[in-house]
Amino acid sequence: MASPAQQLPPGWAAEWDATHERYVFIETATGRSQWEPPASAPAAPIDARGPSVSPPPTHHSKRRQYAAGQTQAYYGTTDSLVEPAYGGGIGAQPQQPGGQLFTPGLASEQQFAAQQQAPYHAAPQEPQYINAPGFGQEPAYYAPTAPVNQLADQFGQMGMGAKPLQLYTTNLLTSPPDPRDLSHPPPEIRLPPNSCITTSLFANADPSYQRCTLNAIPTTSSLLSKAKIPLALVITPYRTVKDGDSPVPLVTDTVIARCRRCRTYINPYVQFIDGGNRWRCCMCNMSNEVPQLFDWDQVRNQPGDRWARDELNHSVVEFVAPTEYMVRPPQPAVYVILIDVSHTAVQSGMVATATRAILENLDRIPNEDERTKVAIIAFDASLYFFSMPPGTTESTMLVVSDVDDVFLPKPTDLLVNLSEARASLESLLTRINDMFQENHTVGSAMGPALQAGFKLMESTLLQAASPFYKTFAIECSRAQVSVDMFLFSASYQDVATLACLPHYTSGQTFFYPAFNAARPEDAVKFAHEFGEVLAMSIMLEAVMRVRASKGLRMASFHGNFFVRSTDLLAMPAVPTDQSYAIEVQIEDTITAPFVVFQTAVLHTTCYGERRIRVVTLALPTTSSLSEIFASADQIAIATFLANKAVERSLTHKLEDSRDAVMQKLVEILSSYKSSMTSAGAGASAQLAISENLKALPILVLGLLKNVGIRQSAQIPPDLRAYAQALLTSLPSQILIPYIHPNFYSLHNMSPEAGTVGEHGVIMPTPLPLTSERMERHGLYLIEDGQTMFLWIGRDAVPQLVMDVFNLPTYEVLRTGKTTLPVLDNPFSQRVNAIIQKTREMRRGVYYPHLYVVKEDGEPPLRLWALSCLIQDRADVLPSYQQFIAQLRDKVNGVNNY
Repeated sequence: MASPAQQLPPGWAAEWDATHERYVFIETATGRSQWEPPASAPAAPIDARGPSVSPPPTHHSKRRQYAAGQTQAYYGTTDSLVEPAYGGGIGAQPQQPGGQLFTPGLASEQQFAAQQQAPYHAAPQEPQYINAPGFGQEPAYYAPTAPVNQLADQFGQMGMGAKPLQLYTTNLLTSPPDPRDLSHPPPEIRLPPNSCITTSLFANADPSYQRCTLNAIPTTSSLLSKAKIPLALVITPYRTVKDGDSPVPLVTDTVIARCRRCRTYINPYVQFIDGGNRWRCCMCNMSNEVPQLFDWDQVRNQPGDRWARDELNHSVVEFVAPTEYMVRPPQPAVYVILIDVSHTAVQSGMVATATRAILENLDRIPNEDERTKVAIIAFDASLYFFSMPPGTTESTMLVVSDVDDVFLPKPTDLLVNLSEARASLESLLTRINDMFQENHTVGSAMGPALQAGFKLMESTLLQAASPFYKTFAIECSRAQVSVDMFLFSASYQDVATLACLPHYTSGQTFFYPAFNAARPEDAVKFAHEFGEVLAMSIMLEAVMRVRASKGLRMASFHGNFFVRSTDLLAMPAVPTDQSYAIEVQIEDTITAPFVVFQTAVLHTTCYGERRIRVVTLALPTTSSLSEIFASADQIAIATFLANKAVERSLTHKLEDSRDAVMQKLVEILSSYKSSMTSAGAGASAQLAISENLKALPILVLGLLKNVGIRQSAQIPPDLRAYAQALLTSLPSQILIPYIHPNFYSLHNMSPEAGTVGEHGVIMPTPLPLTSERMERHGLYLIEDGQTMFLWIGRDAVPQLVMDVFNLPTYEVLRTGKTTLPVLDNPFSQRVNAIIQKTREMRRGVYYPHLYVVKEDGEPPLRLWALSCLIQDRADVLPSYQQFIAQLRDKVNGVNNY
């Protein structure tokens, strides 16, 4: 049966919709699309769902050829050889009869035929991003504007790089922000034909692991400068694997093929040459020998299928490292927990909450090899060590009052094996709060306590230096010690200084202002986040390096780590879901049709195995300015700008930081106007940008209004410093809602919202971030991933208040932190399901507080909630409309920005 693409009348094209698993038919002249076959189509029956025509594979072409029968088997059809639909096919060619194709390790034709029949990889269920106006309507596919004969030519090429990305221009003055735009995938990566040796859908890095600000790389530095878009990578190498995610494949045979010159790990973008005995590096073109055991199945002790190896089919893969990758045997995981037991800490309930959280999570602390060690040190103005002999339930407290010259009061039993000393550890944790219940000391010897913890891990004691925390952090990094900080204070604590330790030791900072465990919400939040950190499967003793194709260089690094040499990032521990941003420079003209970025993290698992995680991202190159704009990833750009903004605020002033972000946005808009629109360098009544970048201005406005860099004298320095720590460490999935919160209307949400659908709880449709959408009788949820606000209007009917809060009227409702009751009515259960889904739907350990906010309630809480509605004017900060008008004026007033 012929494919629908071959049966269409002139002026029509067919594209396979992977989401609905059927063809969508597109009128190329107008862009109109429909599910039904065009009326003037030939009489031959067309099943729009493609009865015997498999959907075209959406990844790249394999280098080896297929005999005719094998090609049929590959495409899943028995009728005839199928020509893939436009948009990404397989470069398969029927082999001439009698010809033999070489495959390493196998001799006979029968074995070869069996090996060549690669399994078909089903099309992904994620919607394909179409960079066109009106995205999101049904059906959500639009035709390219190319004539039909060009389409036919591109069908024939059957390669992902057959057509460049289409550029669609939108006018920001007439296109208000749509929050749904932020959930679209980044622009499609269209690699040239035959760039990949596998058809696997996992051959290129998922954006949640590694994404680039541009999905088509300029061939020259001058072209990049003309576009004004920053070139950077956003990397989350150790993101959590949730239900439904593909696990990271593990290569256990310790056969690791690397380029002799640039040390790149073999990946799906190399080429096999010399009859398969050698492979050419995709970064430096060096010819390398294939390892002898590369084609040997060590498990079955027989010849193996090279093409089935995970490193040739997956962009994210982990190798078990052989001994040459170890400086020393893998060390056990060591947890030294320092607890402030001063008067304020005890009275706030922090000590009781922390010790209870540790006790409840002892079984979750990674300890598969039963080598994990634990120590607990308490401190106020003195240090309190606890000796826990294994095999007993007793523990002894040892006090060190001389904090100027820290020493360990006992050589053994302070740092104990978690399994062996479990009984004494549990007994101690139940008693620590009572031991210090009457403590009236207000001092805090945190610095000496940190030194003592360090001394427990390493033999050499450090002397205090100035500035202490940064210097101490570098020493910790050198000794493979990572520091996570949980900070509690009702008064100024200098988070900016204390956060240096997690920053340089690749740890994390958590801040709980005005913590009081008497409020259940405070205790639950801290216990949940502390417990998740304790249970986290962290990488230990890690070093990370990012390699790139010839002509590209890693220029600057942002995130929590210490740069040990020019491009080697030292990370004593790598927490899950921590993100890093790396700026990339184009040093030389790039002549290759595509480039490769490869991140390698050498680390020890928390159960004592040395491994290498490799993440590979391949991107096409282009000399077209329009394709650069069409390929720009607005989420990656916003993530990178957040990192740059914080860095500049630390090296310069906050005002300089805001100006630099604004300037970069103006430059991008100015470049687009002068290069891509008819206005050129002259003034324009429009403010033009490519469709795929139309959310960038609202993201930049959200960044400028974020607590981390916002212009305001009212923001406490500790809150600002903590916000900056989040801006430089959160992965994009959590960072974007932090600078562009979500806003839902609950009182009139659709009937299915809050109920369980195919993919879990169905969320309401997000609203634009403006109070203009608020009704006085309404109920709204505003959330930024760190905090949730349940806003209720002053005219809310009593039935709504009763159904949600179990209270008779609006007047008796109290505002502030709350735990919403689950009541015996459908609306209450739906609202609670949405709040629970909001807390669980993102990666990370954060457990947002829920605040009830009344329209006429306390002004500070109201203003805090309303500050999340970033499209409104606030203080000296403009509304979105004012912001866009400012941008237009700046763009029109500048010719060569």
